[in-house]
Amino acid sequence: MIRTSLSALLLLGSWGAAGLAPAAAAPSSTPPEAPASAGLLSAMQRDFGLTAHQAEARLAAEKTATAVESKARRAAGKTYGGSWFTPSSGTLTVAVSNARKADAVRATGAAVRLVEHSAAQLDAAKKRIDALSAPPAGVSSWHVDPKANRVVVDVVAAQKNDRDVREFLDRAQQAGPVTVKETAQRPRTFAAGTVGGDPYYTGNVRCSIGFSVHGGFVTAGHCGQAGASVSGWDRSPIGNFRGSSFPDNDYAWVNVGNGWWTVPVVLGWGTVSDQLVRGSNEAPIGASICRSGSTTHWHCGTVLAKNETVNYSQGAVHQMTKTSVCAEGGDSGGSFISGDQAQGVTSGGWGNCTSGGETWYQPINEILTRYGLTLHTA
Repeated sequence: MIRTSLSALLLLGSWGAAGLAPAAAAPSSTPPEAPASAGLLSAMQRDFGLTAHQAEARLAAEKTATAVESKARRAAGKTYGGSWFTPSSGTLTVAVSNARKADAVRATGAAVRLVEHSAAQLDAAKKRIDALSAPPAGVSSWHVDPKANRVVVDVVAAQKNDRDVREFLDRAQQAGPVTVKETAQRPRTFAAGTVGGDPYYTGNVRCSIGFSVHGGFVTAGHCGQAGASVSGWDRSPIGNFRGSSFPDNDYAWVNVGNGWWTVPVVLGWGTVSDQLVRGSNEAPIGASICRSGSTTHWHCGTVLAKNETVNYSQGAVHQMTKTSVCAEGGDSGGSFISGDQAQGVTSGGWGNCTSGGETWYQPINEILTRYGLTLHTA
C-alpha cells in the first residue's frame, strides 16, 4: 500500500523528490549498472515521448554535456556567453563573444556559437533590471537567454498594454539587450492548505520535503518562517525551520529530530523506485529534469532558463531556474533532480499537471552555500 511505504520512507528521510539510480562504472567482471531505474525511464518515456533506448541515450548525453560544460567555461574565460544542451543532437553548445577562443572551446567537446554579448554583460543587464520595480500583475519574470544572447522579459499577454507594464519595459530596454515575450499566466507559489496525510506541515500549510542534508532537509522558504515548527505526514513533530528566506530568495532548511532522521534517498511514491542522491552537479539548459512533490508525484520536463527573476505577488525571487515541468499546490519544496544529481527545490510556477505549465526551482548549491550545509549523498 502506498501510504505504508510512504510513512516508512519519511521516517528515514522525508522527501518529495524525483531521482535516478547511480550510473557508476562497474568492474569488467560484473554487469554494468542500468543508467536509471525502470520506473524513471518509464516516466521519461511518458513525458518526453521516448523509447527506453532513447531515454537511456539522452541521460548519457546529458551526463557528458554536464562534464563538458565546466571545461568549456574555463576555456572560454571572459568571453563565455552561456551554454545549452540540444536533445535532438545530444550536443552542448557554448556561446563565446570572441572568435579567438572558439578552437579552445571546441577542444573540450562542445559546439561553439559566436555571439555579441558575453554572459557577464548579459548578467549585468539583468542585474540592472532586478533593481527596477516590476508590476506583479503583468510582469511574470526575466532571465538571461544564452541562445538568444539577450535578456528575455516575460509579460502576461492579457496585461501587455497596461501602462505600468509598458513603463517597466521601457526602463528594462534601457538596461541592455532585451527581448519581450508573452506568457499565458503569472507565476504563483505552490504551497497549499492542509490536505490529509502527505509529507510535512507547518501551521495549516502543507509543502513537500526536499533534499536531505546532514542534520536536516532543505525546502522552499515560502513554506515557513525561521523558528516555525514542522510536523510530518502523521503530524508527529520533526523539527523547526532553522533558516528561511522569501521573497528575494525561496529557500529554507529544517533540522530533523524527534525520532526522524535523514538518508540520501528521494521518494518514488510507488511510481518509480526510491532513488539515491550522488551529488549536485548542475545540469545545462536543455537537459531533462524530473520533479516529485506531495501532490502530483513524478513529472519530467526540460531546463528552460537559469538565473531567472520571478515576480511573485509577494515580491521578486532571484537566481531561479525555469523548467517545463508541471506542479500544483502542495508541491512546493519538493526536489528537482537530473540523473542522480540534486538540482533544487520547487518554488512555484503557473498551470497544472492536467493542462501543463512551467515551474521554477531554487538551485540546491546556492542553498547549501547560504546556510553552510552539506548534502547527504550515497
